[in-house]
Amino acid sequence: MARKILIVDDDQKTRMLLKTYLEKNQYEVILSHNGESFLSELHLHAGQLSLVILDVMLPDTDGFALCRIVRQQSNVPIIMLTASSDETDRVVGLELGADDYIAKPYSPRELLARIKAILRRVSAEPAAAPRYYRFNGFTLDALERKVVDSEGQPLALTGLDFQLLKYFVDHPGDILDRSILCEETRGRDAGPLDRSLDVQISRLRLRLNDDGKQPMLIKTVRGAGYVFSADVSVSHV
Repeated sequence: MARKILIVDDDQKTRMLLKTYLEKNQYEVILSHNGESFLSELHLHAGQLSLVILDVMLPDTDGFALCRIVRQQSNVPIIMLTASSDETDRVVGLELGADDYIAKPYSPRELLARIKAILRRVSAEPAAAPRYYRFNGFTLDALERKVVDSEGQPLALTGLDFQLLKYFVDHPGDILDRSILCEETRGRDAGPLDRSLDVQISRLRLRLNDDGKQPMLIKTVRGAGYVFSADVSVSHV
């Protein structure tokens, strides 16, 4: 079955170009031209979508508002389309729960590579790996891709947040540099001015109630990277 992608972009030429290109690469594509039509399609295809692509600039709303709505309903991966030089757009999108961003102008080939990288990460959980990771009262379920607290309440994590936390619990006590973390979560290294990993680390600390000024779980190792300092136990049941 073809993976289903929902795209919202107000430029008809762009929409049709992406539809044609992605369908040639075996994806099913649903198109929306504004926020209203996007929300209608989101509701119609609830639970069936593999990925969502949101343009930031739309005639009746903006991609940030739509990203917030999607995250209230689903953990489906989200790629934001942003202005080429606007770092603020990228940071805001990541803070709201986007999994990746791509700057305009871009090529369909680049977008396809980002789509494949995200979907590959989402489906890459090995069958023989432990299912449960327990640390500091939290339980990460690798099969259902969720994290719950000591009272069984789920944490509001994006797919990218989960991927980062999963990598941390797989490597407790190891000092992980920025390039490794970016490669594992986004499939590419981060440039010297790219703040997306910092935004994601801050968001993950917040979700885990880890004090950003004096973190105890995800600690910053100056000049080296980050270390997950919790004791982690793993099991299959």
